Amino acid sequence: MRGTVRKISIPRRLVADLMHASVRVPFVSLTRSINLRPLLEARAQAANPPGWAAIFVKAFALVARERPILRTLYVRWPLPGFYELPRSVAMVAIARIEDGEECVLPQRITAPDEISLGEVDALIRQAKEAPVAGVPAFRKMLRVTRLPLPLRRFLWAIGLNSGRQRANFFGSYGVTSVAAYGPGELHALSPGPFVLSYGVLRAADQSLDVVLRWDHRVTDAAPMAQALTRLEQVLNAEIAAEIRSRSEQTEPKQVRAVGS
Repeated sequence: MRGTVRKISIPRRLVADLMHASVRVPFVSLTRSINLRPLLEARAQAANPPGWAAIFVKAFALVARERPILRTLYVRWPLPGFYELPRSVAMVAIARIEDGEECVLPQRITAPDEISLGEVDALIRQAKEAPVAGVPAFRKMLRVTRLPLPLRRFLWAIGLNSGRQRANFFGSYGVTSVAAYGPGELHALSPGPFVLSYGVLRAADQSLDVVLRWDHRVTDAAPMAQALTRLEQVLNAEIAAEIRSRSEQTEPKQVRAVGS
């Protein structure tokens, strides 16, 4: 059958490179339903509640602050081993339309646990709305993606196998979701070592499903199950408290009449 030959766009080439880098990562996944009643109550009181991506980005970083394993990478150079990062680096999958084509680009957020939830949300919104050239993480990845294949493979090998460079290029964890387009579990691939995705909120019981995928070379299922338990606690405690505090700070104060 005769078809049409189409050139691979730069954003699609980036995805192809990511998949090539991910193919050798032995991922294991765990899905759990978490109840978010306290978080939803706090979010309902906020005039401008933060997006779900920002909420999960910061919550996971707060858990990783307590659990160094969630900041640990598997590297091959100079010898196979583990590289523990002092801070988390999130890579958030951002859906864009470029030149009429739907694509996904990664926004990098360093140490999201050390900045406010509002700042995390602003960085994600900037990545969704600003021109591609105006987002440093996009520029960096696309600049490499425009290079010839042999040179890209060489640079990716350096980025993947050197602990410091791997954190700079690929982060310590990724956050992605298709909840905006309906229900369904997303088991995403990434160079690793951790990928978190979340589903659609169920209004009936105020819960949603979370999928955590991880590099099995780094850790096992029991610590990841404990991490998901802690993630639920952080969402309903620290994150909910920050949203409530932000709402109280932005609430207009009532002005009392003179003499009343």
